[in-house]
Amino acid sequence: MVSSASDPSRTPVVGLTTYLERAKQGVWDVRASFLPQQYFDAVTASGATAVLLPPQPRATQAAAAVLDGLDGLILTGGLDVQPELYGAERHPATDPARADRDEWELALLAGARERGIPVFGICRGLQLINVALGGTLHQHLPEALGTERYRIGGGVFADNTVEVDADTRLAGLVGAGELGVHSYHHQGVDRVAEGLRVTARTDDGLVQAVELPGEDYLVAVQWHPEENAEDRRLFLGLVAAAARYRAARTSSEPQGVPA
Repeated sequence: MVSSASDPSRTPVVGLTTYLERAKQGVWDVRASFLPQQYFDAVTASGATAVLLPPQPRATQAAAAVLDGLDGLILTGGLDVQPELYGAERHPATDPARADRDEWELALLAGARERGIPVFGICRGLQLINVALGGTLHQHLPEALGTERYRIGGGVFADNTVEVDADTRLAGLVGAGELGVHSYHHQGVDRVAEGLRVTARTDDGLVQAVELPGEDYLVAVQWHPEENAEDRRLFLGLVAAAARYRAARTSSEPQGVPA
């Protein structure tokens, strides 16, 4: 009998990392795993099955077990990456450390790259990818660039325009040239990690997207594409890559013996 894991007709499974924060519901006030619905709606609307991935202990072992069932990985937005990971002193405006989430996502990213699993980073996800590969971050853009244009606050996403470079994987998904995006961040890429290609910037020079050249799919953007329900192109690109990964994996797996 062929297991469902090796069923070539199954939709690709995409994992999304989640927050682990204090949350209230009715009489309950507890630390909980959660993720805004827009993220997994974007995945399911793009033709994949979404699986939520909260931070877990023994991150390396847990990530290995989880990744064996995934065809794609999305590193989602959230609080700041620890500056200690890139050798910087903590800025007063930097969020309190979320060491459990950083360790979990670094383990997932490393395991995904070892397996060739397609990866898509969003906001914090882009920053974590850059740090994981050896880059650094601006901890507070209003101080570094003199502007509040990327986080106006109050839970309201700022509108910005990025310039997408031609002849990039990103341009193949959304087109080259100007693209309107939704921003909500106060940190950004400072030194770009070796090996990453910058594929979009804003007019002040801030890195807005990166990708990893080569066959393996790794795309990351600084903005929040899940907030634009009318434009699923970035999610469709990740799901298409996940489907290709699944097809290649399935074809290389030994087939089960009929019962």
